[in-house]
Amino acid sequence: NMQVRGAPLIAVTAALGLAVEAFNLFITKGADLQIDLEGSAKFLIEKMDYLRTSRPTAVNLFVAADALSQMVSKAKEEPDMTTPKLVLRFVEAAEKMLEDDIRTNKAIGLHGAKAILDLVGKHKVKVLTICNTGSLATAGYGTALGVVRCLHELGRLEHVYACETRPYNQGARLTAFEIMQDKLPGTLIADSMASALMAVKGVDCVIVGADRVAANGDTANKIGTYQLAIA
Repeated sequence: NMQVRGAPLIAVTAALGLAVEAFNLFITKGADLQIDLEGSAKFLIEKMDYLRTSRPTAVNLFVAADALSQMVSKAKEEPDMTTPKLVLRFVEAAEKMLEDDIRTNKAIGLHGAKAILDLVGKHKVKVLTICNTGSLATAGYGTALGVVRCLHELGRLEHVYACETRPYNQGARLTAFEIMQDKLPGTLIADSMASALMAVKGVDCVIVGADRVAANGDTANKIGTYQLAIA
């Protein structure tokens, strides 16, 4: 149903959702269940494996699942470890993922904004983006849209154009909403308008997300990204 979408948000939601379930099951009801350490560790690992089967496009969920499963496997071997301690350790790790994602987003925004300004060499820039890569796709702030936010915070954003992003219209439904909420100077455009926009209005840079980045630098992203690259 796409109630949760965006690679970073899917990973964080999965981790926090399992943390809440484990806390309620083993801490709130733990005395009644009497599940031992091995059983609680098995529960957490199996649940992370199950969440992996949702198979989102990007790798964030798989990275998070691997990290949390490894943490559980190591923690349960500690001499004084108990089920409540293990669950609280898992909750702390999930909450740290939330904090790390927001911090990483802001770092992406700052580094990206500085790189664009250095490359373009203008005081204010006009930006084009596609899909939704903002706070509604992450734990907060955004990745590609985080760069746009940072440009605005620096007083260096002239205008941001958001493609509607068919067929699911993430740009029209989500990115446009974020632009309005943050009071960014922005315009929603039809996907087919992008090349004409570049020719008539001029765009200094295109900022998009990437579902996958290969070792050689190739990227895979939302349908519609390629046409922006060649326009």
